[in-house]
Amino acid sequence: MSERRLVLGIESSCDETAAAVVQDGRRVLSNVVASQNELHAEYRGVVPEIASRAHAERIGTVMRASLKQAGVEPADLAAVAVGHRPGLIGSLLVGVSAAKAAAWGLGVPLVGVDHVRAHLYAGVLHEVAADGAAEPDLSGSALGLVVSGGHTAFYKVESWQRITRLGGTIDDAIGEAYDKVAAMLNLPFPGGPVVDRLAADGDEKRFAFPISRLDKASLNLSYSGLKTAVLYTLRGVPDAEDRPAMEINPRNIADLCASFQRAAVAAVILKLERALDQHPGVRTLLTGGGVTANSRLRRELTALGERRGVRVLLPRMAYCVDNGAMIAGLGHRLLSERGWQGDPLSLAAQPSGTPETIP
Repeated sequence: MSERRLVLGIESSCDETAAAVVQDGRRVLSNVVASQNELHAEYRGVVPEIASRAHAERIGTVMRASLKQAGVEPADLAAVAVGHRPGLIGSLLVGVSAAKAAAWGLGVPLVGVDHVRAHLYAGVLHEVAADGAAEPDLSGSALGLVVSGGHTAFYKVESWQRITRLGGTIDDAIGEAYDKVAAMLNLPFPGGPVVDRLAADGDEKRFAFPISRLDKASLNLSYSGLKTAVLYTLRGVPDAEDRPAMEINPRNIADLCASFQRAAVAAVILKLERALDQHPGVRTLLTGGGVTANSRLRRELTALGERRGVRVLLPRMAYCVDNGAMIAGLGHRLLSERGWQGDPLSLAAQPSGTPETIP
C-alpha cells in the first residue's frame, strides 16, 4: 500500500477521456484530458456512438500519460476511482471497464464515484500541497451548485456521502442553453466560451431577456423561455410586423450575447439567494461543472459570497470541465470513510445516476 495514498481517477461520462493521479485526496499530481470537441463540432452536440468509440481508442494512452505526468509507477497506486454515473452508457462502460482491469491487475481497491458529486469536490483540489486552502466546512451542511452542459442543480451537502438535490432546471441545462444560442448565431461549437468572450464587448442592457423565477419559493429554474426570447429577437416574431429579424453584425451579436448571459447567470444567482434564505446556517458554497469557467458567473458567485458571508469554492479552470482529478479526489475521500474497502468488480455503469443527480 502506498504511504502517500495515490489514487488514479478515470472519467469518461460524456466526451472527455480523462485520467489523473491525486495524492491524499487533494494534491493533484497529474491531470490529463483528451477532448473530443473536434469530433462533435459539425453536429453541434455530442454524438454518443462517436464518443464511446473515441474513449475506447484513447483511454489507455490517457491513463499512461497521467502516470507519466505524475512521475509514478502503477505499483505506487493505492486505489483506482472511476466515474460510473450518470452519463452516456457507452462512454461510461469504457471508463468502468478500464478501471476494473487496472484495479484487478494491481490488486488495489476500486471505487465508483458519482460524476455530479465529483464536480462539487473540484473546488478543494490543488496542485501543490503548500497552496491548499483549508478543508471546506460541511458542519451544519453546505450548499452545492453544479452547472454544465448536462446539469444545472442545487444541493444540500451534509457530507460527501450525504448530498440531497434541492432543485434545478426543469428543461435545458445552462450549458446547453449557451450552446443553442451559439448555434442560433452560427458560432463555433462548443458555444459557451464563445458567447462568454463576445459578451465582454456587448451591452447587457440592450435586450430585456426574461430571468427564470417560477414560484416564489422554488429552487427550480427554466431556460426554455430565455432561449425563445433570444430566437425571436434574432429572427423576428412570426406574424408580428413590429418585430422584424435582427440584422446580423458584430455589434448586435455582442449585445445579444451580453444580454443573454446576464439573464442566464442572474437566474442561477437568484436561486442561490433563495437557497441561502432557506438554509441560513450555510457558510460554504461548493461549485463545479464546465460553466463555472464562465467569467460572468465566477464574478457573480464571488460577489454573492462576499454579500452573504459565505465561503465560495470555485474550481480552478483546469477542474471545471470533466476531469479525472475530481474523480480521484472524491474517490480517496469515500475510501477513507469506508476504511479503504472498495466496491466489488461487479460495479455497474449507471447512465441515469441517483435521484439526487438526475438533472
